[in-house]
Amino acid sequence: MIVRIMGEGQVVLADSHVAELDKLDDILLAEMESGDGPGFRTTLHALLDKVRELGSPLPDDSLEPSELILPAPDATLEEVRSMLHDGGLIPG
Repeated sequence: MIVRIMGEGQVVLADSHVAELDKLDDILLAEMESGDGPGFRTTLHALLDKVRELGSPLPDDSLEPSELILPAPDATLEEVRSMLHDGGLIPG
Protein backbone atom coordinates (compact mmCIF):
# COMPACT_ATOMS: atom_id res chain seq x y z
CA MET A 1 0.00 0.00 0.00
CA ILE A 2 1.27 3.48 -0.83
CA VAL A 3 0.67 6.05 1.90
CA ARG A 4 1.11 9.81 1.53
CA ILE A 5 1.77 12.02 4.52
CA MET A 6 0.75 15.48 3.40
CA GLY A 7 3.74 17.77 3.08
CA GLU A 8 6.26 14.94 3.43
CA GLY A 9 6.00 12.42 0.63
CA GLN A 10 5.05 8.80 0.15
CA VAL A 11 5.98 5.50 1.74
CA VAL A 12 5.29 1.90 0.80
CA LEU A 13 3.65 0.08 3.69
CA ALA A 14 2.93 -3.64 3.86
CA ASP A 15 -0.78 -4.45 4.17
CA SER A 16 0.09 -6.50 7.25
CA HIS A 17 0.76 -3.26 9.18
CA VAL A 18 -2.72 -1.81 8.64
CA ALA A 19 -4.17 -3.51 11.74
CA GLU A 20 -1.50 -1.88 13.91
CA LEU A 21 -2.29 1.53 12.41
CA ASP A 22 -6.02 0.91 12.88
CA LYS A 23 -5.53 0.81 16.65
CA LEU A 24 -3.99 4.28 16.64
CA ASP A 25 -6.66 5.48 14.22
CA ASP A 26 -9.40 4.31 16.61
CA ILE A 27 -7.77 6.21 19.49
CA LEU A 28 -7.41 9.30 17.31
CA LEU A 29 -11.07 9.15 16.32
CA ALA A 30 -12.18 8.86 19.96
CA GLU A 31 -10.02 11.84 20.93
CA MET A 32 -11.45 13.89 18.09
CA GLU A 33 -15.01 13.01 19.08
CA SER A 34 -14.35 13.99 22.70
CA GLY A 35 -12.51 17.19 21.71
CA ASP A 36 -9.28 16.07 23.42
CA GLY A 37 -6.87 18.41 21.61
CA PRO A 38 -3.66 17.38 23.42
CA GLY A 39 -4.49 13.68 23.10
CA PHE A 40 -5.34 14.16 19.42
CA ARG A 41 -1.98 15.83 18.77
CA THR A 42 -0.04 13.08 20.59
CA THR A 43 -1.88 10.27 18.80
CA LEU A 44 -1.61 11.92 15.37
CA HIS A 45 2.16 12.16 15.83
CA ALA A 46 2.29 8.53 17.02
CA LEU A 47 0.32 7.40 13.95
CA LEU A 48 2.57 9.31 11.55
CA ASP A 49 5.71 8.11 13.36
CA LYS A 50 4.50 4.51 13.05
CA VAL A 51 3.91 4.95 9.30
CA ARG A 52 7.43 6.38 8.90
CA GLU A 53 8.89 3.54 11.00
CA LEU A 54 7.11 0.69 9.21
CA GLY A 55 7.12 2.15 5.70
CA SER A 56 9.83 2.45 3.09
CA PRO A 57 10.08 5.94 1.59
CA LEU A 58 9.58 6.37 -2.13
CA PRO A 59 11.96 8.71 -3.98
CA ASP A 60 10.87 12.37 -3.93
CA ASP A 61 10.48 12.40 -7.71
CA SER A 62 8.14 9.38 -7.64
CA LEU A 63 4.45 10.19 -8.03
CA GLU A 64 2.54 6.98 -7.41
CA PRO A 65 -1.20 6.95 -6.70
CA SER A 66 -1.67 6.94 -2.93
CA GLU A 67 -4.09 4.44 -1.45
CA LEU A 68 -4.12 6.33 1.84
CA ILE A 69 -3.55 10.03 2.51
CA LEU A 70 -2.71 11.11 6.05
CA PRO A 71 -2.63 14.67 7.38
CA ALA A 72 0.52 16.67 8.00
CA PRO A 73 1.88 16.56 11.57
CA ASP A 74 0.74 20.13 12.21
CA ALA A 75 -2.82 19.59 10.92
CA THR A 76 -5.56 20.95 13.12
CA LEU A 77 -8.33 18.86 14.60
CA GLU A 78 -10.75 20.51 12.14
CA GLU A 79 -8.52 19.74 9.14
CA VAL A 80 -8.24 16.10 10.15
CA ARG A 81 -11.98 15.90 10.77
CA SER A 82 -12.56 16.94 7.14
CA MET A 83 -10.37 14.02 5.96
CA LEU A 84 -12.23 11.32 7.89
CA HIS A 85 -13.85 8.30 6.32
CA ASP A 86 -16.64 6.36 8.05
CA GLY A 87 -14.26 4.71 10.51
CA GLY A 88 -11.45 7.23 10.84
CA LEU A 89 -8.50 8.18 8.64
CA ILE A 90 -7.79 4.58 7.71
CA PRO A 91 -10.69 2.94 5.86
CA GLY A 92 -11.78 -0.50 6.89
